[in-house]
Parts: sequence; structure tokens; C-alpha cells
Amino acid sequence: MAENETDEPRPAGTRKPAARSDIASFIVMDVMRAAAELEARGLSVIHMEVGQPGTPAPEAALAAARGAIAGETLGYTAALGMDALRRRIAKSYRTRYGIDVGEDRIVVCTGSSAAFILAFLALFDAGARVALPSPGYPCYRHILSALGCRSPLIETGPETRWMPTRDAVAALHDDVGLDGLLIASPANPTGTMIEPARLAELVRFCDAHGLWFVSDEIYHGLTYGAPATTALAVSQDVVVINSFSKYHAMTGWRIGWLVVPPALVRVVERLQQNLFISAPAVSQVAALGAFEATEELERNREAYARNRALLLEALPEAGLTALAPADGAFYLYADVSAFTDDARAFASAMLHEIGVAVTPGLDFDERRGHRFLRFSYAGTEADMAEAAHRLKGWARLSKA
Repeated sequence: MAENETDEPRPAGTRKPAARSDIASFIVMDVMRAAAELEARGLSVIHMEVGQPGTPAPEAALAAARGAIAGETLGYTAALGMDALRRRIAKSYRTRYGIDVGEDRIVVCTGSSAAFILAFLALFDAGARVALPSPGYPCYRHILSALGCRSPLIETGPETRWMPTRDAVAALHDDVGLDGLLIASPANPTGTMIEPARLAELVRFCDAHGLWFVSDEIYHGLTYGAPATTALAVSQDVVVINSFSKYHAMTGWRIGWLVVPPALVRVVERLQQNLFISAPAVSQVAALGAFEATEELERNREAYARNRALLLEALPEAGLTALAPADGAFYLYADVSAFTDDARAFASAMLHEIGVAVTPGLDFDERRGHRFLRFSYAGTEADMAEAAHRLKGWARLSKA
């Protein structure tokens, strides 16, 4: 033992958490907690803050889960997922997009959150630079940061239809040297979709320059005009992430998947074995059942479409006229700079004064988000109508 060393305990609080844990909070979860506290005190709150379907999992999924709980052991599955579910996911690519994806390339995992961790670990070493659009889903950059990676941002806006351009990616690559690019379409928070031609340009740029292209497709199925295009239609050397949370209305079941190039299957399998073992068996069974619920799920999508139409009319009537294109998902991204330069305080006032919970743009854009709010229209039609009524009567939305 070195001189002056003892086994006496150090004072409490002298040990610090790892620097990699120093990531920002996911603000939408903070808003959810504040809304729940107000509800517990008796306030009527309409939830437009969280990207969560207001409907339960489809009945076919629930029936499959009930049967499995009653009659199966529900132990670990293979790390890559149940064969039947992997086959069914592969079939869905033929049905929806008309492309063949081998079931051997499907990895079933614990929601898209686990998919991002698996993908980032498989593709990027510590210090890698992965370009992200801004605004964008905050957990991309937070997970990358926790894994020791960097996430240079590509600012988007109305002039680029809220999606990156090939020229912007090329300029950033020339500037910092990228290792990858992640695109989400339909996007969170804007709801905007990338045009097929621009998607192809970005994928081909990445292929030509040796960058990994990661495509977040968790809102596919939730579109209100042209269907979404999968990156797999452009190249088989991409990583696609999807989930049963959104279109299939199974957020709490925590079940999703990746499609990876053949050379990465064993890589991701080893990571899954060690980090998660496998996705929950009961959720896999339920997910397999969800594929038999197309009629029910399409009724849900039609309800979102009605909510979208209602709010696209009502928000401008309330004074919120600057909205991003709402091609898909279930979000409206509103510029509120005519009313405030502090969207977080504005959202808090909206919650406390009229009981409408929304997410401030700072969750999605640290530089410009103080000017924006995200409205989720995944709730019931009655709730959306009531939210519109409250917003139209809110004095803070009257310009001074």
C-alpha cells in the first residue's frame, strides 16, 4: 500500500459518473412527467407532447400474446429473433415496397432504441462522425455521444424542405470527414418525407465515399399522400431501422428490427447476444400477430389523417401559420417566434394555463428550437378537437 493510503471510505459524493453519461435529458419525457403531475391534481390535460398512438395494440397482437402467455414458456429466443417473425418481416418488404430482403438479414430487437445502439456499435468506432439532420430526433445524438461518437449537424429548414441535400452532406464531409449519415423519413419532429430522388442521391453519395447510411423508417405506413420509399430500394448496403411502435401502435411492447447487409449479420448478432440476449418473447409473438391487423391499423391511420386535417385548419386559425410540411408520421412542427423567443416557457404556460401538453423545439434543435413547438396528433379525434378549441381561445396566441 502506498504511503498515506488507507482503506477509510472517502466522503460521499467524491466519485463522479462517467463523462459519457453526461447527455441531455429527453425533454418530451420531462413534459410527460409535468403533465402527469398536473393530471394527478385534477387538471384536464390533452397529450400532444409524446409520439405515441392513442390506440392500444391491435387485437390480433393482443390475442397472440394472450395465447402465448397461457400456453408457452416464453423463455429466451434466438438472438436474431424468432424465425417466424423474421420471415414475416422479410415478406412485408415484398408486400409494401416490392423488393426482396432475405430473412437472414433481419434482426429483431427491443424497439428502435436498441436498434440504434446495435447499429451504431456495429458501424462506428469511438470518435466517428455521424451526420444528422437538425431538427431531428434527439436520442440519435445522445446515444452517439454516450458511445463516444460525434454527430455534426446539417441544418435544414423550409428552403430545403426540412431535409438535407447532397451538397450539404458533401460540404460537411469535406469539412470534417464523415463516417456515416442518418436520415429519418417521415421525420420527427417535422413529419416531412424525403423525395425518392434526393434519397437516392444521398445513398449513392455515401456508397461512393465509403460512408455508412442509416435509414430510420419507423414512421413508414403513416403517410398521407405518396408512400414512403425505403433506402433498400436504392442500395442493399444500408442499415434500415424500423419498429412496431408507431404504425402498429405497440410502443410499450418495445419491439423493433433492423435490416443489415449480410456481412453485418453476425456482427450484430454477437452484440445482441451480449447486450440484450434477445427481444422479449411475448412481444415477438404479439408483433407476429400484428401483421394480421391491416384493416384495424389502416383505420388508425385514417383517424390520424382526420386529426391532421383538423389541426392543419385549426392551428392557423389560432395564429400558428408557419408549419412544416406534414407528409407523414403524426407531428406538426410550428414556428412560434411571432409569439415568443422561449418555446420551453411558452409550452409550460400552454400546459399550465389551458392543459395542452406539447414539446418545445429545443428537444430537436438546440440552436433554433427556442422558436418551435411540436404538436403530436396521435391522440383521439375528440382530444384533438378539444385541443384546437382551447388553443383558439388562448390569449397568448393573440399577437400584441
